[in-house]
Amino acid sequence: MSDAPKIPVTVLTGYLGAGKTTLLNRILSENHGKKYAVIVNEFGEIGIDNDLIIGADEEVFEMNNGCICCTVRGDLVRIMDGLMKRKGKFDAIIVETTGLADPAPVAQTFFVDEDVQKNARLDAVVTVADAKWLSDRLKDAPEAKNQIAFADVIVLNKTDLVTKPELAEVEARIRGINPYAKLHRTERCSVALADVLDRGAFDLDRILDIEPDFLEADDHDHDHDHHHHGHDHDHHHHDHGHGLKHYHDEDMQSLSLRTDKPLDPNVFMPWLQNLVQVEGGKILRSKGILAFQDDDDRYVFQGVHMMLEGNHQRKWKEGEPRESRLVFIGRELPEKAIREGFESCIVS
Repeated sequence: MSDAPKIPVTVLTGYLGAGKTTLLNRILSENHGKKYAVIVNEFGEIGIDNDLIIGADEEVFEMNNGCICCTVRGDLVRIMDGLMKRKGKFDAIIVETTGLADPAPVAQTFFVDEDVQKNARLDAVVTVADAKWLSDRLKDAPEAKNQIAFADVIVLNKTDLVTKPELAEVEARIRGINPYAKLHRTERCSVALADVLDRGAFDLDRILDIEPDFLEADDHDHDHDHHHHGHDHDHHHHDHGHGLKHYHDEDMQSLSLRTDKPLDPNVFMPWLQNLVQVEGGKILRSKGILAFQDDDDRYVFQGVHMMLEGNHQRKWKEGEPRESRLVFIGRELPEKAIREGFESCIVS
């Protein structure tokens, strides 16, 4: 077993017609100098340009920019194993999920199968959303809400088809469900591929820094340690003077925790494992950067439902604040219990 770096895997999701195909076609055809493997549900949906194909073996097409494209027939794990055994390594693997699917089972593959876990790591979940139709989808399609809640990166596409107030409204809805995803506004999915692929550890460093201004409620004191976007207002949204409505999503919440005191790993790890065992059905995503007592390395973890993976990432840098930050996104989160449990892990 070599310590070869794991191949980053991007899970690409988004409702039908939002623009995933455009993005995948760009990955398969642009001259980006990287070797990507793209796993799709159906070739037909992508409509691969025959002029770009240099070779095909079974159901794997090799493109002239060095990327390959294959379909998921049957089992994702088997496809991943096949890809990782191919000659020549890939810079990254992109897995597209069908527009109607919940991304969770696909993301969980990277926690469950040992071979896959040895060779690949879940890098980020990218959701392509349609600026014009997302609000309607959020009303009628629970999957659409899951895709937004699950995302590390959201490509809000077709922004040229909506007015500024409509765009502000749809963004506020997105932030009500998931305040932490990195959001890119695009037309025809024209986003730099580097903004979507290989984000690294779920974009943790950046995600946990994002607490967008319009999420801050003006009408209660903003206490940083106990800040969350949840159910502390009895009215649905209020106006912030700059025209942005403040959405609290009825059934999706996010919770962020932080402390600048060290955590006791012997208390924290069992607490976290127990929490996701018991409440994992309600927790869609969990992630964090942790500063343990007497430990010079940052510990990073991420989870999907009941499954967690974590490792020491790198040394804390000189002058870098050693603070622990965690995020949970889910439904009906037992917030008080989570806060109290977290507090009990702090070294007193």
